[in-house]
Amino acid sequence: MTHICGIELKGHEAIVTVLEKQADDCFIVKTIEKKKITLNDSERRESVKDFKEEINQLLATNSVEKVYIKKRSKKGDFAGGADTFKMEAMIQDSDANDVILVSPQAIASYQKKNNAVAPSELNKYQHNAFFTAMAGFNK
Repeated sequence: MTHICGIELKGHEAIVTVLEKQADDCFIVKTIEKKKITLNDSERRESVKDFKEEINQLLATNSVEKVYIKKRSKKGDFAGGADTFKMEAMIQDSDANDVILVSPQAIASYQKKNNAVAPSELNKYQHNAFFTAMAGFNK
């Protein structure tokens, strides 16, 4: 079975969802213990190490092969904060086989083209992570 992970980086949190591909090419939401992984203090080495360790644990526990991260703007009104870029770097350096950035435009296009609706078992705050994974996988 293929397992993928969608991540939205917001503030000092990585909001995650893990999906499992079924034989009929459909995905189901995998139940995971932690839906948010927090970088408590980006200036403390221990916090940075804890964040990376939690990411690696999530990926290993759920046999995730590919990670899709919603891309953030580097400048302008919607620019991502410094902590989000630090978290992105740690995820890119994680134990995942592949980490891919997905643009907001690609996510919006996927949603429009497929009339995509997030599964009811996801919390509302996980919807962007879900659409990121689906858009990235279906590129």
